[in-house]
Amino acid sequence: MGLIHIEMFATLDLVGQAPGGPEEDPEGFPFGGWQAPLMDEESGAQVEAAYQGTDALLLGRRTYDIFAGYWPRQKDNDFATLFNSIPKYVASHGTPDLSWEGSTQLGPDLVAAVREIRDRHEHITVVGSLDLVQTLLREKLFDRLDLWLHPITLGVGKKVFDAGTVPTNITLLAPPVASPRGTVHLRYGLADGTPATGDMAELDQR
Repeated sequence: MGLIHIEMFATLDLVGQAPGGPEEDPEGFPFGGWQAPLMDEESGAQVEAAYQGTDALLLGRRTYDIFAGYWPRQKDNDFATLFNSIPKYVASHGTPDLSWEGSTQLGPDLVAAVREIRDRHEHITVVGSLDLVQTLLREKLFDRLDLWLHPITLGVGKKVFDAGTVPTNITLLAPPVASPRGTVHLRYGLADGTPATGDMAELDQR
């Protein structure tokens, strides 16, 4: 069984909408492209390293359309070389244009389809795709979550953890790393069980 790895860029108030550009997801959101001013070489290197071993992409329809319109035209770029050469799976209820070489639309039973491709690949990376990510989080259908927290708050926008999030234990897989501009890279893994509760007063009596 392969690894499902979610890569997510977020603000401190956990907005993950449209980090890359103003046209990425503009409806009702005035901050498209909020990530660009905060990028630096160190965080860029972290993102590139996170893709090591990726042998398939799993994308929501909006992210897929953006990628399909951009990456096939790029040359002499490590991301382009990787993305253009590996299989791409798109979750959509519509009829996406699958002209990007290696693209396949998943079947209507998304959970079953993701489990099937998980058995087919060793390292599936999910990029952006907030609606798809909500399903993966709810079904606990992921193994690793790389979260880049950026030192801004927006107050509006789609959240990484939105309505329907279920109680889940998460474990930190590596020490957090901060970039010069204040972005913190957190690498989490899915852990067993559900969150426990306790009483701080009992701890004080020990």
